[in-house]
Amino acid sequence: MSGPAQKYVYTALGQLKEDTVANVFGVVTFFKLPYRSKGTDFCSVVTILDQSNVKLKCTFFSGNQDALPRIYKIGDIVRFHRIKIQRFNDELQGISSSGFSALVFEGTVDAPLIPRTASKSYNFTTEDQKTVETLRNWQLGLQNFTSSRRNLSNVQPGQYFDLICQLVGKAEIDKASYLLKVWDGTRCSTLQWKVYVEDYALEGDRDSITRLQDLAIDVLVYDNHVELAKSLKIGSCIVIHNVHAKWHNTGGENQGHDTYLEFHLHGGTCYGRGISVPPEDDSDVKELQKVLDAVGIVSDVTTPHIQLSQMSPPFDALKRCQQLFVTVLPAHQQWQITPLNNIAKSKAPQKFRIRARLKSFQPHHLYQSVKLYCTKCNSLLHAPDEQSLTKIFEDRSNGSPITNTTNTFWYRSEVWNTGNLDNRAVAIHFVKKYDDLQNPENSLIMVEGASFKELCKLSSHFNTIIPVKSKEENLELDLSAPFLIQGKKWLYGCIKCSNIKSLEELKSLLLETGWDAMEMAKALGVELLTHLFVMNFILEDETGSLKAYLWRESERFFQIPPSEILMDSDLQEKLHMIMSVLCPSTKQIGEYPWMDCCIRSYNSNVGGKEQICYEVFDTLLSVPDLDTIK
Repeated sequence: MSGPAQKYVYTALGQLKEDTVANVFGVVTFFKLPYRSKGTDFCSVVTILDQSNVKLKCTFFSGNQDALPRIYKIGDIVRFHRIKIQRFNDELQGISSSGFSALVFEGTVDAPLIPRTASKSYNFTTEDQKTVETLRNWQLGLQNFTSSRRNLSNVQPGQYFDLICQLVGKAEIDKASYLLKVWDGTRCSTLQWKVYVEDYALEGDRDSITRLQDLAIDVLVYDNHVELAKSLKIGSCIVIHNVHAKWHNTGGENQGHDTYLEFHLHGGTCYGRGISVPPEDDSDVKELQKVLDAVGIVSDVTTPHIQLSQMSPPFDALKRCQQLFVTVLPAHQQWQITPLNNIAKSKAPQKFRIRARLKSFQPHHLYQSVKLYCTKCNSLLHAPDEQSLTKIFEDRSNGSPITNTTNTFWYRSEVWNTGNLDNRAVAIHFVKKYDDLQNPENSLIMVEGASFKELCKLSSHFNTIIPVKSKEENLELDLSAPFLIQGKKWLYGCIKCSNIKSLEELKSLLLETGWDAMEMAKALGVELLTHLFVMNFILEDETGSLKAYLWRESERFFQIPPSEILMDSDLQEKLHMIMSVLCPSTKQIGEYPWMDCCIRSYNSNVGGKEQICYEVFDTLLSVPDLDTIK
C-alpha cells in the first residue's frame, strides 16, 4: 500500500556523482538472483540503464532475502531509493545504504502497475507511474533489452537461454545434482537426452509425466542451485536462468538421428544463473498457462508422488539384480542387443548396444589411467603424480626468488620464512573482493615459493589457489605446474594452446560470486586441460571378444571425478573396488557380472594404418553398495 505523499528527487544515471546518496529509476539490462554471500547476508547484483544511455551496476546486501529487489527478467523496471554511489575500478557503482528500498515493475507495456516489494508502506505517485510507463515504451525494440528467453521449439545446440516453464517432475541424482522435468507447451526440434531415474525416486504424477514424455525435457541443476530445486512445488511455473543446451554425445558429431540434446543449469551465479518463481499475476506466467491449457495434455500435475517406501523392491531381489548387471543405460534402452561378432564384421561409424563381461583391462595400475586432454589440439598427457609435483615445486622454489611483496588495491602480500634448512621464503598474495579481504573458505590466494606439501595444506583452508612466480617485480603464471588448485582439484592448462594474459585480468572478476575455474581460465587466457580416465577394455560375450576404449565419457561411467582422484585416497580405493567387481581376479569369467553398454565404432589412422576402433559411451555404473557384490 502507498504511504503519505512525500516528494522525492530522482537523478538520471548520467548525472550521478561519486560519494552521494541518490534515488533512481532504470531498466534492468542484467541481474543475478539473490545468493548467499560470505557471512550471513544475501547479495543481489543488477545493472540498469535509462534514457541518458548510461549504465549503473548495483550490488545490494541484506540479511533478509525478501528485502532485495524482486527481479525476474531483463526489461523489468526498478525504482531504487537511497543508494550510495561510489567508484570501483574507475566506474561508478551503486550499493545499498541505510534506508534502501526497491520497487520492481514488469517492463511489459500495459501490464498492471503492481510493484514487487517487501515494504508494507511506500510512496508511488502519479508522476512515478508516468516514469514507469515512459521507460516501458522507451525500451521497446532496443537491443539492450532483448530477452534471452527461448521456447523449447526455438532452442539450438550450444545456446544459453532462459526458460519459463512448468515443473512436472523432480528427483535427486546425488548431493551435487538434481533433476527437473519441465515443459513449456512447445516441442524441442531435437531429440533430448533422458536422465535415468528409478521410478521410486521420481516425484510427480506418473500419468502426467508419461503423457508429456515427448514434450518435457530433463534439466540437470548443480551445486548451489540444488537446495532451491528441492523446494520447488510440482505444478509451479518457474524460470530457469542461463540453461545450457549441449550435444550429449562427446564424439564431435553435430548431427545425426542418434544425437541427443542435454540441458544443464551449471553451478555458480555467472551470467545470472539460477531459478526463480515469478508471481502468478506475472504476464509471462499467465501467457505460459494459456499455452499449456491450449495443449491440454496434463489434467493435474500436482498429484502427490508415490514414496520410496511404497515402491522399493525387496532388498534380496535388488541384490540379485546387481549381481547380474552392474551398468545402466540412461538412453537407448530400446536398442536391440548386438552380438560382438556381428559388430566386428560391421563397417564404421555405427552405434550399438551390447551385453558383455569385462574380460580384462589396462592399465592395471589405475593411477596411470588418469590423463590430461586438450579439446583444442587433442593432446593427451600424463597427469603428474605426487612425486612429479614435489619435484616441480621444488625446482620452482629454488630457481625463482621472491621479488614482488608490494601491496596493491586488489591484493595484499605477506611473506614468511619456512624455518627449514634451505631458509626458503613463501609469499601469499590475498586477493580482495568488494575492496576487502575474505574468509579463507571464500578466498583466492596467489602463492609463490611453496612446496607441494605446503600447497596441499593451504588448499584445505583456502577456496582457490593460483601458484605463481615473480618476474621483474611482477607476478605471472607458469603452466609447467597446476594453473589452479581448488580443494582436491588440481587443474592444468595446455602450454601449446594457452595465450597467457596478465594476472591483472583477475580484477574483472572481483565482483563475481565465488571463484569459477572456467571464468578465471578465460580471463587469464588459459586453455584448460580436461582430466580423463583412459582405459582399454576387453569385452566378451558368447560370440567373441572386442577391444573398446573408455575415455571421453569415463567420468560419467565411473561417477568419480578424475580431477580429484590423485589427491583423494578414498576415491582411489573406490575405483579399485569398482574394477575388482567388474573384473574379479579370483573368479572364472563365467561368474563375472554382465554389463549393458553402448559402444560406437569409428575409423582411425594409427601409424599410417587404417583401423576400426570402439569406444564406450552413454553407460553408467550402477554399484550402489560395493560390499554386497562379492
